[in-house]
Amino acid sequence: MYISDLNTEQLSDQTMSKLLYTNNEDDNQNGDCIFVAGSSKAVEYRLPKAIELYRQGRANKILFSGGVKWNNSELSEAMKLKRQAMLDGVPECDILIEEESLHTLENVLASLLVLNREFHLYQMKRILVVTASYHIRRLHLTLKTYMPDWIEFTLCSADDNNTTKNNWFLSEHGRHRVETESKKLISYVKQGILQDAKIN
Repeated sequence: MYISDLNTEQLSDQTMSKLLYTNNEDDNQNGDCIFVAGSSKAVEYRLPKAIELYRQGRANKILFSGGVKWNNSELSEAMKLKRQAMLDGVPECDILIEEESLHTLENVLASLLVLNREFHLYQMKRILVVTASYHIRRLHLTLKTYMPDWIEFTLCSADDNNTTKNNWFLSEHGRHRVETESKKLISYVKQGILQDAKIN
């Protein structure tokens, strides 16, 4: 079954789990860059995963993407991530930032220029993708749709407290996040904004 075959008004828990959480395992390959999508809690949940990958030597650069300023903050998502990463010991020379994007598609589009300036896109082979586990399917499809097709992606999910594969259905907040994400993803595929994909 393909994502485009799904009906947003008839989504079971099993279907949503398959849609968002299957075939998203880390393949343990190294890459050119670690790509981190910003969010209001990216410093808390996504940054530790990115630093772990960096310290393992799986990529020598980290790109923080996100221009939203949450709760009247003076700092963008990307700048908050950069500052904390530096406090955690990542050298500034290994950090790239993109501060223009306001949502997932713009995270990808606005990062193209940053990546091209740093690496030259035609020389890139693989990006390690870090975002929340419930969001990684949409980010992956966005990257596959809008990035050059020779670039491969390794998916590195960063779990939070209530939207993991094993607990999203246990809380009202987790259920709302997953239902909203599932409907959004299906809608984008049906509109042609994202390429279709087969789900098991």
